[in-house]
Amino acid sequence: MDERLQGLADREGWRVEGEAARVHYRGETDRYSVEYYAPSDCVVYWKVPPDDAGDTAVPVGRDTVPTPLRERIREDLRAAGVDPDVERRSL
Repeated sequence: MDERLQGLADREGWRVEGEAARVHYRGETDRYSVEYYAPSDCVVYWKVPPDDAGDTAVPVGRDTVPTPLRERIREDLRAAGVDPDVERRSL
């Protein structure tokens, strides 16, 4: 397994699937899925609808994601040996 992915897998809430690592976040009113893709070295945020909505998750821009969540993701990346600046990279 890629060392970066293993580092994320060791962080609270993260799990690895193939070449990506994912963590779920639930705020007061919003839910997000955050994915780090090792081959492209990038982070994608997905907004997850409420359980009863029946919709699917959609990718969202970083400017719509709460700052505390973005800070946590950068800290997890740093701790896993990933350059935290990849969190800011535009796709």
